[in-house]
Amino acid sequence: MVIGSEIIEKYFSELSADQMAQFDTLGDLYVEWNSKINVISRKDIDSLYPKHILHSLSIAKFITFVPGTGILDLGTGGGLPGIPLALLYPEVQFLLIDARAKKISVVNEIIDELGLENVRGIHKRAEDLQMQFDYVLARAVTRLDKLIEISMPLIHQDEKNVIPNGLITLKGGDLTQEIKEVSKQHQVEQVCVQTLISEPIFHDKHILYVQA
Repeated sequence: MVIGSEIIEKYFSELSADQMAQFDTLGDLYVEWNSKINVISRKDIDSLYPKHILHSLSIAKFITFVPGTGILDLGTGGGLPGIPLALLYPEVQFLLIDARAKKISVVNEIIDELGLENVRGIHKRAEDLQMQFDYVLARAVTRLDKLIEISMPLIHQDEKNVIPNGLITLKGGDLTQEIKEVSKQHQVEQVCVQTLISEPIFHDKHILYVQA
């Protein structure tokens, strides 16, 4: 069974008709592009909305970004979590980066098709980026200690939001050992996604937050 954008509206009932139309279009665009370039696992395409789009939006249940917030989506792949969050937060600025040029090309095509002006993708490694942000986001990119090492220089200290600036990453499975390996100077907050969005598929999915 294909689950559509109605699952987004279930958890984000405040979305405007225009935003819901964009989420509908987003699904169509991923299906179209995925038939040409594998940006999302092909076995997951029928469950695109719950497994990928809603999963990305779970960050918005952990934190509400204020207008003017600057966000980096590191290792964005096919534009997740950045594009769904950019749809949700039109007054927040998103930069999506990835070392794979082909995927960034697809990301920018999707952004253009949706008419989004608050998000762009660039082909660049995080280590080569000469900018700073309020938050760095990442979805299943690399081990947490490495992610912290890469992310912290990219985060500034000018606070705008209730939750202090930092790294927010989506990860799955048993993260006990991975968290243990993080330097003691960094406190890791772990939240099960299922406590934020009550779908069974999220029982082993987690948001990890590390303050800068």
